[in-house]
Formats: sequence, C-alpha cells, structure tokens
Amino acid sequence: MTYVVTENCIKCKFMDCVEVCPVDCFYEGENMLVIHPDECIDCGVCEPECPAEAIQPDTESGAEQFLEINSKYAEEWPNITRKGDPPADADDWKDVANKFEDHFSENPASGS
Repeated sequence: MTYVVTENCIKCKFMDCVEVCPVDCFYEGENMLVIHPDECIDCGVCEPECPAEAIQPDTESGAEQFLEINSKYAEEWPNITRKGDPPADADDWKDVANKFEDHFSENPASGS
C-alpha cells in the first residue's frame, strides 16, 4: 500500500502534508501535489493533515487513477520538502467537484 494525492488537491495545494512527511516524497505541480509511490513508506501521517482530504490509501475505491497520476508526475515534477504558501483562493476550491477533468495542469510548479 501507498498513499496517493487525489483531485481534491487541485487548486488547493495547502501543503500541510509536506511538513509532516518523514521521507520527503511529495512533488509539486502547478496546481496540485503528488506522492512518489516508490518513496512513500506508508506511514499515513500526511492523510489527516490535509484540509482538503485529498490524500488516501491506494487501496481505496477510485484510487487506481490517481496512483497512475502520482507515479507519472512524481517523475516529472520537482520534489518539495517544505510547506509553501497555498493559493489565495484555496478555500474556495476545497469542495469543488470534477476538478481533475476541468482544472488539472500537467505543468510543474512555477520556478521549476
């Protein structure tokens, strides 16, 4: 088992999870984070830290799609080891549905 970041992170990117990760397995895209599944040690400390409830075990229903997304973009996006500032409108996006289809960006975080 590993943990994955799901579409709830898109346009929220609160990054509380990054602060608690003991192995620095988060990678930053333009509008979401992903977890490198081969680096995650399955400790689960990140899951309760996420205000958007965007982190879940890969064994949850629907996680297969996000396991693929996390795997792919963890290879392309830069590693993040410190919490940055979330978008100013992050709270407005927290409960928006269908964010992956409508708002996902394949781009790495700016400045990368």
